[in-house]
Amino acid sequence: MASSFLPPIVLSFAASDPTGGAGVQADLLTLAALGCHPLSVITALTVQDTAGVEAIQPVDSDWVTDQARTLLEDMPVAAFKIGFVGSLDNIGAIASILADYPDIPLVLDPVLASGRGDEMAGEDMIVALCDLLVPLSTVITPNSQEARRLAAAADDSDEPLALADSAAKLLQLGAQYVLVTGTHENTPQVVNTLFGAGGEVRADVWERLPGSYHGSGCTLASAIAASLANGLDVPEAVREAQEFTWHSLANGFRPGMGQHIPDRFFWVGEDED
Repeated sequence: MASSFLPPIVLSFAASDPTGGAGVQADLLTLAALGCHPLSVITALTVQDTAGVEAIQPVDSDWVTDQARTLLEDMPVAAFKIGFVGSLDNIGAIASILADYPDIPLVLDPVLASGRGDEMAGEDMIVALCDLLVPLSTVITPNSQEARRLAAAADDSDEPLALADSAAKLLQLGAQYVLVTGTHENTPQVVNTLFGAGGEVRADVWERLPGSYHGSGCTLASAIAASLANGLDVPEAVREAQEFTWHSLANGFRPGMGQHIPDRFFWVGEDED
């Protein structure tokens, strides 16, 4: 007998990562682990391993639109998550779709480079992100480097800004909250800071884990989307998502010759114990 229970549904726009570490595969694993039913719109195909990205093939923007519209006409979505968008045309297509759903929370992970440092977004895409997707976002989750690059593009300046000023610039563009993650900062511990219209909302400090991880940003953004879909307010959702992400990283594994992959189902083993 079929259950009448309907889990929160979250729609992810992201590229396919064959390693399962990042991209849409990371989103699906994270959302499922946190009790949501994940939907996916593929924005690009990639050739990559745990060491880095070798090639990217964006999906045609009409296909992105058709994937999303077909799903949205069929199922009620409780939250959106955007990862790597693939192309300038896809940014416009996604913005056009999401403008029709202003009341649904949107988490934007502005993927500008791979974990190895492979460039994944040119200046034109960065400007388009600022112009079209940031204003629609409930929460943006840039790392410190991404926050500075986005703010510089929005300000048309080459001058590096302090992180608080970078977040303020993104808030001025229309984002409701900006979570700047501190993994790329030279600090003993990782400090992730959430900014809102009134300034700093919360700062969370985490033990800095050894090694590097493939898909940590995707995991965090998807976990925030899942928490929002489950009814938490933004500050609480951000805290819960960080907790989940840190434990996923701490229990990560290294299946290849490159980065570690987070274990989004770390709690399964704990339950067995």
